[in-house]
Amino acid sequence: MPIKKTLSAFVLSALAALGAAHADPLSYARYDQVRTSDLYLDLKADFGHKTLAGYAELTLNWIDKSARTLVLDTNELNIAKVQVLNPNGRWSAASFMLDKLDAEKGRALRIALPFQPQKVRVYYRTAPSAAALQWMSPQQTMSGKRPFMFSQSEEINARSWAPVQDTPAVRFTYSARIEAPAGMRVVMSAENDQQSTGAGGWKFKMAQPIPSYLLAIAIGEIDVRNLGPRSAVYAEPARIEAAAYELADTEKMISAAEGLYGPYRWERYDMIVLPPSFPIGGMENPRLTFLTPTMIAGDRSLVDLIAHELAHSWSGNLVTNASWKHFWLNEGFTTYVTTRIVEKLYGEEVAEMNLQVEQEEALASLPSIPAAKQALVTRDADTSAAGYTDSGLVYPKGAWLLRTLEQRAGRETFDPFLRGWFDQHAFKSATTDEFVAYLKKNLLDARPEVMSQAELDEWLYGAGIPASAKHAASPRLAALDAQRNAWLKGELPTKDLNGKNWIALEWMHFLNDIDGKAGAAQMQELDQAFALGKSGNNEIAYRFYLAAIKAGYSVREPLNTFLMSVGRQKFVVPLYTALLKNPAEKEWAKSVYAKAREHYHPVTQGSVDKQFKK
Repeated sequence: MPIKKTLSAFVLSALAALGAAHADPLSYARYDQVRTSDLYLDLKADFGHKTLAGYAELTLNWIDKSARTLVLDTNELNIAKVQVLNPNGRWSAASFMLDKLDAEKGRALRIALPFQPQKVRVYYRTAPSAAALQWMSPQQTMSGKRPFMFSQSEEINARSWAPVQDTPAVRFTYSARIEAPAGMRVVMSAENDQQSTGAGGWKFKMAQPIPSYLLAIAIGEIDVRNLGPRSAVYAEPARIEAAAYELADTEKMISAAEGLYGPYRWERYDMIVLPPSFPIGGMENPRLTFLTPTMIAGDRSLVDLIAHELAHSWSGNLVTNASWKHFWLNEGFTTYVTTRIVEKLYGEEVAEMNLQVEQEEALASLPSIPAAKQALVTRDADTSAAGYTDSGLVYPKGAWLLRTLEQRAGRETFDPFLRGWFDQHAFKSATTDEFVAYLKKNLLDARPEVMSQAELDEWLYGAGIPASAKHAASPRLAALDAQRNAWLKGELPTKDLNGKNWIALEWMHFLNDIDGKAGAAQMQELDQAFALGKSGNNEIAYRFYLAAIKAGYSVREPLNTFLMSVGRQKFVVPLYTALLKNPAEKEWAKSVYAKAREHYHPVTQGSVDKQFKK
């Protein structure tokens, strides 16, 4: 009989009553009492049952000497037993209980302890429906030979595959031993041995402390190519050459970022290009960035995505938001740093176009975001995620704030200031208040003319983009705008558009601005002249499909292929939303989704399901 069945009613009620003295409302962990300093995972992957099973061993740093309970976050984990390491070196059983299920947070695992052990082991098995894990059949892979599995832990899904203190406020080192079927490689967000065969299990070590959302794993038919002395790319064998070609500039990017913000502190920067169902563009898992294959355009035109994930090696991974309320400290900073890396590698003209498109898309998104959600952060107490601001807007708006500070202070002042933020808070978690205190002490106290308190408050806590914000203005995009306006009015024939010479950013800008304005005949002419429906650049194809749906130009054939093969939320959610708003396409959209749904990650399924329920 499991130990949890033998707990007394008194102990159960005492454990359940433990509560609120922690700062992250999305975690049950009492990290004011005890913190995980190291994690060891010993797991076996079972593709038949779609589970990981084994144990997690947590090394603990006790802060409150009177505490006798360890609270961990879990979601759908089947807990078999819990053991504690005794002073005599032996392991013994510990009493535990699981709280009732909370739809958002999962279940607290409360472990009752007779003393404060250095180590605790939790034996468990994941559920086939684990929110972080996607288990793919061989038919869903490129070769069709072997299955594939990958994780996406951000923001609070690490708890669905490991019992941890699942909050960015807690950082820990980790190591692992993973057993997988023969013929498959396991990779993790840790030191990956390219020469390993997996005999005796695949072994990993992450020496730098990370928050739980950066725990990552992938298992499948995976090949590897070195890109430079400290960078490599992993991918399915049929995709490895295209991936290696696309990512050839990685080593230059690392050097460019180091020139701006100091040494790269994670030793290696490897990447894995995942199957198309990966729900986001990229995930900055340290030492092994996870990437969508939709960034492979064949011409290296979408590598700003790599610059973004690499930038996280400073903003996000090195200095982390202390809770998800302060998400802009991760993503706003990273979006700013991305533009600086792009400028250093590809020049000011490309960076300015990139920035203008980014800012225009931010402004275009405002009408669909409630005013209260348009701030970078709220003044409200951090008690519920319901009050958090829009997670998409914080990327460009946060970057815009930092760019404003840079433009006014000058780069010779601002660059050392920003590097100092990374250096002084390295491997720590931070809040907005801590950044504001650093900003005042290291910049605004000496240079109050750079930004007033009132304007800073408007950026941080106000809706929209402040009127004082300077807008990026690319001469190349201005010339394109003149062509677009004449084309929309019918004054410029489609064949006379300069599209053959436009780079991807220019096409993205053009398609954004004709979305909802061009007619079906114009969209057809565009398609015939520039083959946009068959574009190998997914950012261009997506924007073309979106504008075509709204114009009433049928793109069912290429769109069906796109929706059946691409699972990136940024693309599929708006496309299904647009199809459902078009009466002529609604039933067709339902039939496509019925077939495509099983190919999507659980996160994407949930997002699209919401659109169909509306």
